[in-house]
Amino acid sequence: MSKSRTADFRTIASLLLVAALVSAGCSNKDVDPDTLPAELLKFEPELRIKKVWSAGVGDGTERLRLALRPATDGSRIYAAAHDGRVSAFTPDRGKRIWQTKTRLPLSAGPSTDGKLVVAGSNNGELIALDAETGDRRWQVDVTSEVLGAPSVGQGVVIVQTVNGKLTALDAEDGSTRWSVQQSVPRLSVRGTAGPVLARDRVISGFDNGRLACYAIEDGSVFWDVLMDPPSGRTELERLIDINSSPVVAGSDVYAAAYQGSIGAVALESGQLLWSRELSSHSGLSVDVSSLYITNQQSEIVAVSRGSGRELWRRKDIRNRDATAPAILGSSLVVGDFEGYLHWFDLRTGALQARVKAGGERISSQPLVLNETVYVLADSGALSAYRVRAD
Repeated sequence: MSKSRTADFRTIASLLLVAALVSAGCSNKDVDPDTLPAELLKFEPELRIKKVWSAGVGDGTERLRLALRPATDGSRIYAAAHDGRVSAFTPDRGKRIWQTKTRLPLSAGPSTDGKLVVAGSNNGELIALDAETGDRRWQVDVTSEVLGAPSVGQGVVIVQTVNGKLTALDAEDGSTRWSVQQSVPRLSVRGTAGPVLARDRVISGFDNGRLACYAIEDGSVFWDVLMDPPSGRTELERLIDINSSPVVAGSDVYAAAYQGSIGAVALESGQLLWSRELSSHSGLSVDVSSLYITNQQSEIVAVSRGSGRELWRRKDIRNRDATAPAILGSSLVVGDFEGYLHWFDLRTGALQARVKAGGERISSQPLVLNETVYVLADSGALSAYRVRAD
């Protein structure tokens, strides 16, 4: 490990230690009520939810907050655990098709294009498995920790590591095609944005608050924009960090920064179309007219795709460490730190349903396939839910 990275870790460790000591020294009287998790109030549910199936994926994600989100190619559901196990399931009944023990401390993924299933690890390893059989296709060292899901498609695997490096690998053998580097601030929120493929381009956000677009073929830069200039006197106040994957919809790219803004950027030119102050590190979802985001306080906010104008805001799960929202039909589905899943109306934001998905935190954004939502709890339990028709 380089001296600079060691210094970074020491800086972060010192800040965490100070925060812990301050927290330990505070009495209950000192707690700001506005920071407490919202109480879940009783309500009359509009939707009835049923659990379709549940299966174990693996162990080791508790307390690590890795957000190992399930993935799908339309015919299988893939899920990974920090203990190195990767599994494929049938979407309808949850029958396990295969399981591979990679023996790696997995921390990001899986991602798939229907041919490969790719996941990254804490120790800088990237592994590719055959999507049909689970057999190991290749494994390479990408030099640094992987916390954002890789992207697979068009014959390449794109991965971003915590040292600010974006690398394109050949999907056949894992050999490096190209790599680019962005600067990494001394202090950042733990996590990394996952890169996104769009036509002949790859878009990714970085810890320095920049959103950049590169050519898939050779890594040449199409555009590189600063989403929100940092402000403040201290390093902590000036922290602007894009930790969630950008979303491409039509001709626009949408992204959100921690302690910064959400905004829309033109895919072709990189021109900033609009921006509004709204901090997030969880992620967002998009439909034909609106953008849905979980903000820094775990409020669920809907804004117009065209202008960024706020449409509605819900505080039902404020400070409950909510996941990014997933769109299921006419609803948004969000998980929280106590293992609850919440359904909100897309149009109004009204709370429609709530179920307890398990006793452990849900850190990763739910996955939607057809009329089913799949959620992986930090305990390693993968569950499928549907809205009851009766």
